[in-house]
Amino acid sequence: MKRLLAVAAFTVIALPHASAVADSPGAPGAGDPYFPAQGNSGYDARHYDLALDYDPRTRVMQGTATIGARSTQALSRFNLDLVRTMAVSSVTVDGTAARFTRRNDEVVVTPAAGIANGKAFTVAVTYNGRPTYVVDPDGSKEGWVRTPDGVFNANQPQGAMSWYPGNHHMTDKAGYRFRVTVPNDRVAVANGELVSKNAATGRTTYVWSAKEPMASYLATVTIGAFTVTDTKVNGLRTIVAVDPALGNAGKRLAQRHGPLLAYFSRMFGPYPFSATGAIVDNVPTVGYALEAQTRPVYPNVPDDVLLSHELAHQWFGDAVTPTRWKDIWLNEGFATYAEWMWADRLGTVRLSSAFADAYAKPAEDPFWKIPPADPGGPKHLFHNAVYVRGAMTLQVLRKAVGDQTFFRILRTWVTDHKYGNATTADFVALSERISGKQLDSLFDAWLYTPGKPAL
Repeated sequence: MKRLLAVAAFTVIALPHASAVADSPGAPGAGDPYFPAQGNSGYDARHYDLALDYDPRTRVMQGTATIGARSTQALSRFNLDLVRTMAVSSVTVDGTAARFTRRNDEVVVTPAAGIANGKAFTVAVTYNGRPTYVVDPDGSKEGWVRTPDGVFNANQPQGAMSWYPGNHHMTDKAGYRFRVTVPNDRVAVANGELVSKNAATGRTTYVWSAKEPMASYLATVTIGAFTVTDTKVNGLRTIVAVDPALGNAGKRLAQRHGPLLAYFSRMFGPYPFSATGAIVDNVPTVGYALEAQTRPVYPNVPDDVLLSHELAHQWFGDAVTPTRWKDIWLNEGFATYAEWMWADRLGTVRLSSAFADAYAKPAEDPFWKIPPADPGGPKHLFHNAVYVRGAMTLQVLRKAVGDQTFFRILRTWVTDHKYGNATTADFVALSERISGKQLDSLFDAWLYTPGKPAL
């Protein structure tokens, strides 16, 4: 949620017939109507190895991004997303220097030899600069958000291009390895598992490995003067980093994950990743948390509602990710429903009451004007209706098909699409197949039609 508040790289050199790739560039966008310039076509990124050296005092980054990829068409040239404020000094393809130009927030790469369809190749980009955030249409900051002691790094939906080059649409998932060098009095925390920590004179390099496929907006490298605990919770490696300025507020945060992980694993299926945890910074001005894969980032110590929401995203949003941004309710509606479930289990708010309170909004309330399955564009991507009306849709579905069938639908959803992408149409089809019921009118009323649906 954006809630307001080691895989080996292939090095195969492609030697196609010149005519096959003479004029076959990849497109500078993945075709998402909400963000037409986001991502690129023509290749599939398989693995990112990001070597970053960052000094919070000067705010300068030196970076090398090595990307293992495979072409999905013959390629005479291809694009990488990277904000124009980051300077690129060199690009190689399969170890050979490639020509490159900058075009807005794109690096346009022309390899020395064309790349045939279906070929594995490796791109290495050396770059530097002072990374900074981008501003969403809703006014929030995302990407490389500087803090007094480092950086708060949350990237939904466009922030990843602020600090490393890549194919930054959520349909191109990849494995990651992060090698981050910072001053000895700072800690670099990323996704996945901590592999090593190597201190040298004045500087320390942290190496993190995130093996399961991940959308780039879910990647994070957050830097600060953190206190880190690395323990096992429910048999799962749980790494929690907390800003010491927050005192003892985050002391038992790792243990608080245990009951939630156990409950959600029963309801949704096994936890989908090899590690879990949290990054808790002290940046109240940011105003939102984000479900960074395996390690959500929070601007303060989360309460039970926020913790349950972000952990539920590990199933809904991280393991299973939408194919297009208009389907973001598949993230936010599901995670909001999970927080309702958890509050009901704790006895703090009954799920039926959460639904009733939301439904009590009068028909003329603007809340009912936003259809969750297509909120109308980037400005309304994180509108309250996407979250709450999305969750209400799931409760209506649960009433229509019964508890046993409903949770079978959710578990099957995760199993069928884990580490991939899916659409609202896929969820509707699955719900009808498992329930044996025709549900078009239900989903049309709750997801696609402006106005207050009748019960």
